[in-house]
Amino acid sequence: MIRPNGSAIIPMLLGLFFISACAHTTAKPSSPSFQAGSDAVPPISNVSLAIKDQKTDESKEDSVEEEPFEEDPFEEDPFGDTDSDTQADVQVADPLIGWNRIMFHVNDKLYFWVLKPVARGYRAVMPTTVRVGLKNFYTNILGPLRFVNCLLQNKGDAADAELVRFVMNSTIGVLGFGNPAKKYPDLALNDEDFGQTFGRWGIGQGFYIVWPVLGSSTLRDSFGMVGDSFFKPYYYVEPRETTLGLWALDRVNTISFRIGDYEDFKEMALDPYEASRNFYIQYRKNQVAK
Repeated sequence: MIRPNGSAIIPMLLGLFFISACAHTTAKPSSPSFQAGSDAVPPISNVSLAIKDQKTDESKEDSVEEEPFEEDPFEEDPFGDTDSDTQADVQVADPLIGWNRIMFHVNDKLYFWVLKPVARGYRAVMPTTVRVGLKNFYTNILGPLRFVNCLLQNKGDAADAELVRFVMNSTIGVLGFGNPAKKYPDLALNDEDFGQTFGRWGIGQGFYIVWPVLGSSTLRDSFGMVGDSFFKPYYYVEPRETTLGLWALDRVNTISFRIGDYEDFKEMALDPYEASRNFYIQYRKNQVAK
């Protein structure tokens, strides 16, 4: 686990210069071997866990009459334009392909041997109302992270919306377990992080890398995760085992809403590793462009 520490700021900033330098050292990935409209990417990826959050209407998230995230995963295209030319424009080097394939395999086994069984048991015993409340809570505590990144990207209206959303859900919504802000379209969630902010500043993605447990990333997004960690309250909780437990609860709770997505992803992909890499890079490219 990355734990916030003031001494991490300097190496993080120095690393950004390296990212910029290697941003032009790119290799063209092969064409995706799956439908670009699919959102069934590995659920242990740090970003793929949020893809359906953006696609699902918030009014459905708090419903206890049916499971959230059970809509058709191909109902809409998270990329918008999915023609082959758009996909081919995404170019990110993959010099660590040996390491990346090994870590992809490790994460794959982790999902099937650990995360999926635990998430299925968790879903069986935990009422939907509780799981939705926890999801709202974890989303709400990242409000300051989204607010700061909106400001750094000069998105004033989005920053205002995040601030109001955070205050409303933290008070009326009882520490964020409720989501009263969903009733107001102007307070829609703005999913911003430091990786996107670095991209808006013109810093290239660098090269592709797969981290154990965390999944797909790039050099730029990896430094972004360090910045993100400063705004995750549970990273400051002691002892360290409690921090890990809170992080694991968030991950298992989120996966419990989308069991089966990864299986669909693997079934469609001729090469799941390449499909995951290409999807992640395209997805992040579009997030930065929003």
